[in-house]
Amino acid sequence: MGKLVGAVILTLSVQGAGAVELFNGRDFSGWELQTTPAAVVGDAFHVLPDGVIASDGKPAGFLATSQSYRNYKLHVEWRWTGKPGNGGVLLHISPGAFDRVWPVSLQVQTKHGNVGDLLPMAAASFAEPLTSKPGTDTRIKARTAADSEKPAGEWNACDIVSQDGTVEVTINGVPQNRVTQVRPAAGRIGFQLEGTPYELRHVELTPLD
Repeated sequence: MGKLVGAVILTLSVQGAGAVELFNGRDFSGWELQTTPAAVVGDAFHVLPDGVIASDGKPAGFLATSQSYRNYKLHVEWRWTGKPGNGGVLLHISPGAFDRVWPVSLQVQTKHGNVGDLLPMAAASFAEPLTSKPGTDTRIKARTAADSEKPAGEWNACDIVSQDGTVEVTINGVPQNRVTQVRPAAGRIGFQLEGTPYELRHVELTPLD
């Protein structure tokens, strides 16, 4: 498993701040890659001329912010550039034992056909009951509305509100999930690599503190 080198965990607290672009449109300053096998960011992600972030989808792992965030609104747009597959947004990435290549975190699923599902990864948890069968390896709280994912090649919008342990997820304007008593309630933000290429744009965070 790759190791993070020189990671600095900070907490953002900005009074009256507006939305902040988490990618600067030029490089991956403020981001760190952890994969198996170990790789550098340029092996898995690229900044396109228009500022769009292109991911090769491999090797398995995730790209994460250096900073940690607690209360915020997060807007993410993504699309599949070929055959749709698997991916996810990781919230509240925190230290602790991994689940395979996944850190302690709350995953907002962007997997084709399951967009909006929530998965507590490793030691993460929330109050609401899971919809997956007891004892299964992957723990899931399925989305609550009909599928609102757009066709491959079109941009999808994911809007997340994280406030004092409550996380709400809206996909393309449709409320899809809500959990409370999320643990951990703060941490870094990341994007999974699960074998399928995809693109990101307008990754914007608005602090709520």
